[in-house]
Amino acid sequence: MVCSKKATQTAAAVATAASSVFSGYSGANATPVADVVSKAASTASVSAANSGIKGFNYGAFFMDYSAKQQADFEYEFNRAQNLANTTGWNSARLYTMGEYLMDPSAPVNPLLLGAQISRLYIWVVDPATYPAVQYGTASDPISAIPAAIASKTSLLLGMWVSGSTSAITNEIAALKAAITQYGTDFTNLVTGISVGSEDLYRAAQGDATSPGVDVDTLISYITEVRNAIAGTSLEGVPVGHVDTYDSFENATNTKIINEIDWIGFDGYPYWEKANGNSIEAASDLFYKGLNKTKAIAGDKPVYVTETGWPVSGDQFGEAVASDANARKYWKDIACTLTENNVNVWWYILQESQNGHASPDFGLFGAGDLGVVPQSYDLSC
Repeated sequence: MVCSKKATQTAAAVATAASSVFSGYSGANATPVADVVSKAASTASVSAANSGIKGFNYGAFFMDYSAKQQADFEYEFNRAQNLANTTGWNSARLYTMGEYLMDPSAPVNPLLLGAQISRLYIWVVDPATYPAVQYGTASDPISAIPAAIASKTSLLLGMWVSGSTSAITNEIAALKAAITQYGTDFTNLVTGISVGSEDLYRAAQGDATSPGVDVDTLISYITEVRNAIAGTSLEGVPVGHVDTYDSFENATNTKIINEIDWIGFDGYPYWEKANGNSIEAASDLFYKGLNKTKAIAGDKPVYVTETGWPVSGDQFGEAVASDANARKYWKDIACTLTENNVNVWWYILQESQNGHASPDFGLFGAGDLGVVPQSYDLSC
């Protein structure tokens, strides 16, 4: 039991950390989703003009490298809309437009091992060494799209652009194919398009096994995407990029801000080992990063595209993975973000499925989402 004095101090600290962020969310920035509401007003899954979008990140693979099918995505989307002690989590952030499937007869790519399999890191799939098969071609639209249509789930689309010069070509082809195949049933659900995810961060690391994209190449890809959607029912949908605050702070990269409509902030205090990353310090670390991103963004909206705290896994610095700490992080971060109408996509609904992620950030552990209990309380 936390004593009342400590609880009061903690609440005050969270409020103080959040206040400097939310004081800037006024006027045009109060509702980042408003830019697309008029386009999608007839779609129940898109939030009203005076509220932020709430959703989860959804990877394209399970832990055993099998690709999710439409039924899998639909099952996840429907579960997210029926959580205990919270409502409105009806948006999905995707990492790719393509429908990929690992060839089970191929040697396992060691770069795919670990928790990152829950995302789709296309760059690790080298067709010459680790074959991948498509449902048709490399430009087939991801099956999350018909699942979103069926479940009335709004979409923050992702386009994976690192690791191969053909990546952006395939992503654009899949996007255009989705527009043709699903029409406005699809496009009315789209709240934004993210060209890339943490590409600038990975480029700065200089790790050949985890390549990124430099800022000039990324800007050229953004232009390609804008040109591709011009004259379609996605024309005018906000185009952005997702990265870490220090990547946006880098003087070389700041010019990207002028090329995008919104900025996606990925913030994980759990990984900030050098900054004293205990759960007690987590809210301060998170809001410092968000504040820095907002300062760089100027008058452009900042979306919280990834954040969360693991329920299990090794201690990392001072950060301890546990249900209790994940609950505290939700209370301190998710609750303050949603109360202030900030667009947020939590990481993640379920990470361990057909395998075990470590650390595991999932709200649900391994097993049937309709049966396994939530790992922590979501009340605010």
